[in-house]
Amino acid sequence: MLTIFCGSRRFCDGVSRRDFLTIGGLSFGIGGMSMSSILRAQELAPSQPERSNKHKGLINVFLAGGPPHQDMWDIKSEAPSEIRGEFLPIATNVAGIQIGEVFPQIAARMDKAAIIRSIVGCKDRHESFQCFTGWLPTDLNTVGGRPSIGSAVAKIRGPVDPSVPSYGGLANPTQHRPWSDPGNPGFLGAAYAPFKPDGPGMENMTLQGITLERLKNRREVLSAIDTMRRDLDVTGAMEGMDAFGQKALDVLTSSKLLDALDLSKEDPETLARYGDGKPYKYQYDGAPTCNDHLLLARRLIEAGARVVSLSYGRWDSHGQNFDLVRDHGGKLDQCLSALIDDLEQRDMLDDVTVIVWGEFGRTPKINANAGRDHWSQVNSALLVGGGMRTGQVIGETNRLGEYAAERPVDVQEVIATLYHNMGIDVASMTLEDPTGRPQFLVDQPPVAELI
Repeated sequence: MLTIFCGSRRFCDGVSRRDFLTIGGLSFGIGGMSMSSILRAQELAPSQPERSNKHKGLINVFLAGGPPHQDMWDIKSEAPSEIRGEFLPIATNVAGIQIGEVFPQIAARMDKAAIIRSIVGCKDRHESFQCFTGWLPTDLNTVGGRPSIGSAVAKIRGPVDPSVPSYGGLANPTQHRPWSDPGNPGFLGAAYAPFKPDGPGMENMTLQGITLERLKNRREVLSAIDTMRRDLDVTGAMEGMDAFGQKALDVLTSSKLLDALDLSKEDPETLARYGDGKPYKYQYDGAPTCNDHLLLARRLIEAGARVVSLSYGRWDSHGQNFDLVRDHGGKLDQCLSALIDDLEQRDMLDDVTVIVWGEFGRTPKINANAGRDHWSQVNSALLVGGGMRTGQVIGETNRLGEYAAERPVDVQEVIATLYHNMGIDVASMTLEDPTGRPQFLVDQPPVAELI
């Protein structure tokens, strides 16, 4: 958490003020990788300038656990009862495209979205790694591993605004830790790790016990920040920091960043449209259905972040699959449709890509617990905005939803499309690993049907 001086010669936690000023996992001074060190590394690293004046953004919504493709975007109404399940297809506002009945609001906005029903190359691994990199954790692990798309974009593009981190991760802590992993920098190093605003082990923006939810009390937050700044000035600590340390402090106490994280500044009608996703059900060892994280993601992109990743819900439906999809799907329908409207009203839809997907699909056959088990043979995704050719379905599975029967799309093609939408050419762009070897971002081209 952000440790603020308590009026004696030591901090509240008993550490001398001369040792360090800690803000969650990011710190100034000694002890670990400091925020000032991160900023220093970023300053020294060359970045590729924007090709236009537009600020491209990406919101990567990870449905942790493996969402059931045949109960969401690929309804198999003509399959046998032990396959098709309980949900009926509903028409969308695009002729010929149907999706699951729990998504009526998304169905009404299908012209602004595209569905891929035939993603292949996913592994039966409960983690976000492939959805954030396109690779497996074992790839290049001897030199630090492959960087997530957020880290790569931060390295290549640099910051839009010096006071707003390029890469943010919104993921409540989960008992199964890989489900709350917002992505990692891999061989690029800690300088390009995601900024994580809240959560145990991730309390980078916790001010004297004021968590993200309590940021609604704007006066209390600003008072805490003002007190901290005054204390630093009086004791001369501010003068003792180098330029990078001061810049790091400015980032973490930036009014622009805090404003983005302060939902009390939103119109109450906007908050109501997104909802809060409560009550949280079927969470177990996974993430809650935080609808407001999609709103926070939009606010962070608008403030200057380039990539925001988040983990939404716990979709590992070995039992009670249909009850879970009704709960999680209905909440996702509300907040995702609100996000689509929000981006369109702010003239951001063509510049911001939203992708919604999980690590794999679910078994066609329903098990004895009314659940579906892991099925890595095929996966699906919903994509919105980003200047893509939307209002279409790409690929097709067979009658039982077992495998890609038409136009298999490799998971790396999806990641390549996200890079393309950020203005990065995966055919030519490379990043240098610690051994000095150039590494391509992915090995596949973008999905041609989308660009």
